[in-house]
Amino acid sequence: MYDKQQLLAEVKRHFGFDTFKGNQEAIIANLLEERDTFVLMPTGGGKSLCYQLPSLLMEGTAIVISPLIALMKNQVDAMRNYSEEDGIAHFLNSSLNKQAIEQVKADVVSGKTKLLYVAPESLTKEENVEFLRSVKISFYAVDEAHCISEWGHDFRPEYRRIRPIINEIGPRPIIALTATATPKVQHDIQKNLAMTNARVFKSSFNRENLYYEVRPKTKDVDRDIIRFIKANEGKSGIIYCLSRKKVEELAELLRVNGIKALAYHAGMDSPTRTANQDAFLLEDVDVIVATIAFGMGIDKPDVRFVIHYDIPKSLEGYYQETGRAGRDGGEGKCITFYSRKDLGKLVKFMQGKPHNEQEIGKQLLAETAGYAESSICRRQTLLHYFGEDYDRDNCGNCDNCLHPTKRIEAKDEICAVLEVILALKERYKIDCVANVVAGNLTAEVKSFRHDELDIYGICSGADPKFIATVIRQGIIAGLIDKDIENYGELKVTAKGKAFLKAPHSFLVVEDREFTDADDADMGVGGGAVDPSLFAMLKDLRHDVARSNKLPPYVIFQDPSLEAMATTYPITVDELKLIPGVGDGKARRYGKPFVELIKKYVEVNEVERPDDFRMRTIPNKSNSKIFLIQGIDRRIDLESLAESRGMNFDELLDELETIVDNGYKIDIQYYIDQIMSPDMQDEIFDYFRQSESGDLEEAYNELGLDDYKEHEIRLVRIKFLSEMGN
Repeated sequence: MYDKQQLLAEVKRHFGFDTFKGNQEAIIANLLEERDTFVLMPTGGGKSLCYQLPSLLMEGTAIVISPLIALMKNQVDAMRNYSEEDGIAHFLNSSLNKQAIEQVKADVVSGKTKLLYVAPESLTKEENVEFLRSVKISFYAVDEAHCISEWGHDFRPEYRRIRPIINEIGPRPIIALTATATPKVQHDIQKNLAMTNARVFKSSFNRENLYYEVRPKTKDVDRDIIRFIKANEGKSGIIYCLSRKKVEELAELLRVNGIKALAYHAGMDSPTRTANQDAFLLEDVDVIVATIAFGMGIDKPDVRFVIHYDIPKSLEGYYQETGRAGRDGGEGKCITFYSRKDLGKLVKFMQGKPHNEQEIGKQLLAETAGYAESSICRRQTLLHYFGEDYDRDNCGNCDNCLHPTKRIEAKDEICAVLEVILALKERYKIDCVANVVAGNLTAEVKSFRHDELDIYGICSGADPKFIATVIRQGIIAGLIDKDIENYGELKVTAKGKAFLKAPHSFLVVEDREFTDADDADMGVGGGAVDPSLFAMLKDLRHDVARSNKLPPYVIFQDPSLEAMATTYPITVDELKLIPGVGDGKARRYGKPFVELIKKYVEVNEVERPDDFRMRTIPNKSNSKIFLIQGIDRRIDLESLAESRGMNFDELLDELETIVDNGYKIDIQYYIDQIMSPDMQDEIFDYFRQSESGDLEEAYNELGLDDYKEHEIRLVRIKFLSEMGN
């Protein structure tokens, strides 16, 4: 076997490193002795070396089971860079053609290949099982091993079949590696891989260089992200979104605003995905907007920020994704945007799944929500989740520690919680216990007749949300345990029972309040509308409308004035960026408005919000151009809608957006086909006299017995185009 000096010489020869990091040396030595090995190591800790070096030193080929094609390609490229022989590492997956597969097999048989990366789906194919039986295998490495567990953040059923396939090919030592595993997930992995006797190497999950922050997700989340990236210009970053559609939209928005960004998701064709990943690694672009399909194992050490546009489905997923920042030990900012509304969407996505999966998913989401809303140290919360104690009250590198909340005495409340948990026979979750303590008669409390207990309402009148906060902080303090095996049932620990016998001060911080984006009273610029300026703009609009003999809404609608009174545009070019204004209206009516705003800003010494103006993407800009050109050619509107895959109402939405933004279109040819001149005149005159131009009011006044909704909308579009643009 190799001694320490020999191992150092080998790692220097093959990889150029002078020393090992953390547990690397002990892990490598254990695997070289052909013992099963379980590695828990955070992102950036050097997991890959733990199986790469042994593969070069042991006889045969190491089989690395890996979940993502992108990860395999990245790892194979990295290994080939360390060797003069390209055949030293290969991958075997669905992206290869028959000729490429034959080349891989030839290199393995010849002994050139020391590392063969295989997707679990490829491992189960009969022809691959047959081939691997004939090969000298040094060991099996199961990367991203958390994929085995239903309680892991990226559970994959095919990972459950790895052990039976290994038995079929031929048993060899196994090394399982993951950057995220709670004690429950760790046990699940070892049990499933039949390696309960493996030596476990667990590194600290603490990444001191990472800064954690959770921000409310308001209507201005896009603007906030662009402002953040502009303040970190030239730095590499990843933005995670849950949906492919949002990935595409946000990447386009960033590009429109001068940020070098590309999209990455599983719905893209393989060459495009690969090209976008390479562009990020080669620093041709600064930002990748991606679903969670991106980044697993990506060896880019200088990612300076990771932004979560949507709250992740679990704390394990959050930890792994944020862990892609600052892998070189340098700056790593982790910003998450959180809204309770997003939680509701994620719960809906679970519908239709087996009951067991739904229960697990809801529990993982509850942990994430608790983390987001908590005011205690984020690092402490994360480390506790992974079974690690963090004994400092203030880490100095998260939003909660840099802006601490006042602590509140909660000795009585925590004692009440402990008593209720025991009275409920330690069989209920956080929400139920909190409602019993507070005397909140929910359907669950009533159905289990908890309201009949003497202890019901022991803290009558307390806010159940505050009691839930006390419970969560009691868990971190070690007074309460959450039984993950039973979906989060609360148990009182020995420390908790001792506390009940001799209570002492128990200080907590209240959770943060989050307002859903749709309820937030926010203007387009991210601050409240300036009421004085808004009133002045309305007066000016009235004067401009009167001088043009038009209703005020034809000039600019109220939402546009609100945006002006929030972002203070002082040039016509800036005014063009206001929703509902556009190029045409800005040139036609904009001058007096920007002059008024400029004077108001100077007189009142208004500090404009960072002098930052976000460029927006015109709504379906390709459709807009297509529709305008189609109307110019007098194409029937139904045919236009059908050619764009729209229904007629969606077409009218598009046409309304076009005229609201100041573009002139002539749809008279179509209106003449479906309406008499008298009908047209009556609707047109109504909108000439209307103060608001509101469609609901128009339907009521004109009557839907005499007119159809789409007829009223079409004439309104004609009116706005002719009179306002």
